[in-house]
Amino acid sequence: MKFDDLEVGMFETVAKTITEADIMLYSGISLDINPIHLNNEYAKNSIFKGRIAHGMLTAGFISAVLGTKLPGEGSIYLSQNLNFLAPVKIGDTITARCEIIELIPDKKIVILKTICYNQENVTVLDGQAKILKK
Repeated sequence: MKFDDLEVGMFETVAKTITEADIMLYSGISLDINPIHLNNEYAKNSIFKGRIAHGMLTAGFISAVLGTKLPGEGSIYLSQNLNFLAPVKIGDTITARCEIIELIPDKKIVILKTICYNQENVTVLDGQAKILKK
């Protein structure tokens, strides 16, 4: 999709159920071995009362939307802000939704509202992305 094909209000989503393997693999790749993600005994005594997925693992689903669906192939991520609002646990199905809220034609910049929510429609994170789309 080219910049000129984009319109304010367009949106796309991706969804994935978080597994034990996802958390283990992300820990290895990111080097984030915080026990809140990996240790049941530690996590059950936390404010979350159990293990949670890495916030940036969840945020990665936003990148999947931006790079593959909207604006799609050829998109260059310029910036992203994130607000982590609720924990994500093993077994949660997370949907990432990105919606175009502004287009800056002279710079070919796309501003998108970004949100991830779980199977109960609880928003787990939100924010805004800035993309360069040639």
